[in-house]
Amino acid sequence: MLFRFIPTETELARSRAAGFASANDMRSYAWLNLVWALFVPITPLFAEGAFPNWFWPTWISMAIFLVLYFRLFHRRVHESALWYAPAIAALGYLVTPYNSGAQTYIVYAVAFFAFVPDLRIAVRLMAATVVAFAFEWWWLGFPWIYSTTALIIGPVIGGMNLVYRRNQQHNAELKLSHDEVRRLAALAERERIGRDLHDLLGQTLSLITLKSELANKLFDRDPQSARREIGDVERVAREALAQVRRAVTGIRAAGLAAEIASAKLLLESNGVRLSYDFIDMPLPVEIETVLAMTMREAATNIQRHARADRAQVTLDVQGDRLVLRIEDNGRGGAIVPGNGLGGMRERLAGIGADLRVDSERGRGTIVTASLPLPEITGAIPADATLRTA
Repeated sequence: MLFRFIPTETELARSRAAGFASANDMRSYAWLNLVWALFVPITPLFAEGAFPNWFWPTWISMAIFLVLYFRLFHRRVHESALWYAPAIAALGYLVTPYNSGAQTYIVYAVAFFAFVPDLRIAVRLMAATVVAFAFEWWWLGFPWIYSTTALIIGPVIGGMNLVYRRNQQHNAELKLSHDEVRRLAALAERERIGRDLHDLLGQTLSLITLKSELANKLFDRDPQSARREIGDVERVAREALAQVRRAVTGIRAAGLAAEIASAKLLLESNGVRLSYDFIDMPLPVEIETVLAMTMREAATNIQRHARADRAQVTLDVQGDRLVLRIEDNGRGGAIVPGNGLGGMRERLAGIGADLRVDSERGRGTIVTASLPLPEITGAIPADATLRTA
């Protein structure tokens, strides 16, 4: 009876944004939780005449309970629990003298009280509901052995809902933090692009303007000089075009450093500890972009499918090859080729790299991308690695 649903579309949208179940899944939880209400009419059937007047109080209370339950389901549980949960608890108190199975209502009430917005009030209402029922049970003189549903299971489920609620809030905060990091990164990137384009084109366009004006003035007096100036304008424009193309390539490129930061945030927000060990060496833009996209796809697969709690990313040189290795300690098993894996393989093939995926059930998955060591300028420092715990 763990009430893991948010009734309204607004709350469902918030839950999906925080990475929780879909709307259909949440509605399924609500319908599934209703099964426990069957204990109310079933209990007297096994009590061997202990409750001779159970029929009408039980079924009238069931009708009222269903109305309250579905009204609560179609409203925001966080706002409605404070009003509907006491009504459900009252049903339990009123019907228990006629049917001890009515303590199931107490469990529902305690479970709903866990969603009262103020946490302290929620805990106090849960405790007061259980204590009041214990007093009624004692006053009725019923055997204590049969009160375990309300007095033990009720607080346990209420506590589980409190933990679920706190985890939900924590995951929502992580999602907001993730979005804020991406927003700030995009803002910083736009500012950098603006500065780069200003520095790149400002002086070049000024030079083109001056030479064009000079060529225009020389056109009648000295056509030969004017022709040279126009040639200079063409040369400067071509150089500017080449510089812009290189800048755009750099802007479009996905950097390994940015991807490792994004992967770390993604995985650790899902309980997967990520460590990495990179050799510090300059890479051509197209190679770094493909390796970064490979790491992004592998991190996404770990988050969605691996059920791991640890992952490791390494980039180092082995002989005359550069090797990117992503491994996890998840469930492993057979790999079903899909669009993600196919796209990864095609991108790597485009830079002359090989892709290998080793996955053994219960022992995790290892994704290895290997390519010939690219030509770079300058020596690679022997101790140039970037590490994290």
